[in-house]
Amino acid sequence: MSLKSINPATGQVLTTVREESSKTVQEKIEKAQEAFQEWKKKAIPVRAKHLRAAADLLRERKQQYARLITEEMGKPIAQSHAEIEKCAWVCDYYAEHAKMILKDEVIKTEAPNSYVSFEPLGVVLAVMPWNFPFWQVFRFAAPALVAGNVGLLKHASNVPQCAQAIEEVWRDAALPPHAFQALFVSSGKVKRIIEHPHIVAVTLTGSEYAGSKVAEVAGRNIKKTVLELGGSDPFIVLKEANLKEAAKVAVQSRMINNGQSCIAAKRIIVEESIAKSFLALLEKEIKALKVGDPQQQDTQIGPLAREEFIKDLNDLVRGSVKKGAKVILGSEPSKRKGYFYKPSLISGVKPGMPLFDKESFGPVLPVILAKDEEEAISLANQSDYGLGGAIWTENKELAQRLVKQLQVGSVAVNGMVASDPRIPFGGIKRSGYGRELSHFGVKEFVNIKSVVFHN
Repeated sequence: MSLKSINPATGQVLTTVREESSKTVQEKIEKAQEAFQEWKKKAIPVRAKHLRAAADLLRERKQQYARLITEEMGKPIAQSHAEIEKCAWVCDYYAEHAKMILKDEVIKTEAPNSYVSFEPLGVVLAVMPWNFPFWQVFRFAAPALVAGNVGLLKHASNVPQCAQAIEEVWRDAALPPHAFQALFVSSGKVKRIIEHPHIVAVTLTGSEYAGSKVAEVAGRNIKKTVLELGGSDPFIVLKEANLKEAAKVAVQSRMINNGQSCIAAKRIIVEESIAKSFLALLEKEIKALKVGDPQQQDTQIGPLAREEFIKDLNDLVRGSVKKGAKVILGSEPSKRKGYFYKPSLISGVKPGMPLFDKESFGPVLPVILAKDEEEAISLANQSDYGLGGAIWTENKELAQRLVKQLQVGSVAVNGMVASDPRIPFGGIKRSGYGRELSHFGVKEFVNIKSVVFHN
């Protein structure tokens, strides 16, 4: 079996990578364990130097790696450049702050000396998605590596060249051999990898289904997991909001990465009294988007990453329209060459419709009406997911109150939800558990050891 890299803007096969045998995978795991014995002994400032080297390499090769992202999964090239810069940022962040984050924490007890130490666990398997093919990996790798762990990457099967490039970055940053390796296998091989005794933990970013399967195997083998799964993020717009700015950011949040982001604004919940004005602003913003070749610097909307995603998205749209939602713009596949779907605006979406109940991936913006802020929050929380959410209002006292009521892992007030190395990221409910980034992300994959000297 081979892993295919296909350009979604053209449908052209770019390359194929042969799937590795079980023997090769086993050898890589063994070598990772050997690398851990060396890497864990290095002082944190030494590990930090390797992270800084990785950041430098990412910036030097930004054009090359950005083109690769765009070729393999269709992200507009300007956004691919930004993704590489963000990967460099996370490396720099942990290089600068790891020593402080991981220093022993003194605890006052009756004993003369009590403290908590943070020690690496070992070989961590990362099962990563295609939509942010560099960022999702680096936001795991930078904190895990600086803490003294080593990494194995099982990347999405449609971005094998990105996986090769990421392995190349860490190798050229002079990590010990085999401290970070890519595994070129299909998803069916993941179970056996998790079961290997050298694998101590698993982190997955992906679908709810994939997360449940990984958690099942890891749980049966008593291994730590961190899961960042789907999202159906609410974007609440209340009557006191700056409507023009809210419309601009709503479209940006929904359409970024061609609408293929877990933390995109997937349910626009608008107070009824401003709905007509706000819909007009949204329509204007969407019509202004430039759709086209993702390699062009001014393109804002490119193709979906895989051909089958067109049908998946269109089924959600058609199912919602059948139940009474109203099409304002788009809402059908494009006739362009490649895997394009028209930027879409749909109003009258309600609970019970697929675009409300399910996670949608693609450039479709559904609008839901609420009579007031209480109903808006109720609708926002009426979801199996709880990744992120946004609230738009100039009433700061109201915003402070509503933030506490929103059942999500991240909230943006008068802004767009985004991951940031400085703050923790993750979800609740069926959006997963555990946290990435910040000091919380480092401490997911360490042994939090209590030490007490009694004399």
